[in-house]
Amino acid sequence: MTADELQAYLVTEFPQAFGPGQAHRVEAAGEGAALVRLEADDQHLRPGGTVSGPALMGLADIAAYVAILTAIGEVPLAVTTSFSINFLRKPAPGAVLAEARLLKLGKRLAVCEVDLRADGGDELCAHAVATYSIPGSGT
Repeated sequence: MTADELQAYLVTEFPQAFGPGQAHRVEAAGEGAALVRLEADDQHLRPGGTVSGPALMGLADIAAYVAILTAIGEVPLAVTTSFSINFLRKPAPGAVLAEARLLKLGKRLAVCEVDLRADGGDELCAHAVATYSIPGSGT
């Protein structure tokens, strides 16, 4: 699936995060990889003027899901089964980019690694690893 195809699919299937007026956007996608942008505004900030941990966790989880969809297609019931994140720096308010890479794709599980950076920054603000359960074919 291309970035535009994924964006259109997610607008329909995940409207609380994608589409008009929402903060997330698929910037790029390729086989087993995705780049997702969060336009962090006031609702994504914590006291002290930094993007909140829950907002970063959500972005990383979404980016992993998008990377997996590039490999398996439209599977809405692929779900997170394990998620780990390390917060490394405080990102300033504004856009944050999540670059997800598929590390392993099996019949039932997929594992992704996600790097998060403030837009325009080189240093990681967080690093995550997510495992997703992929529904069976029913056979």
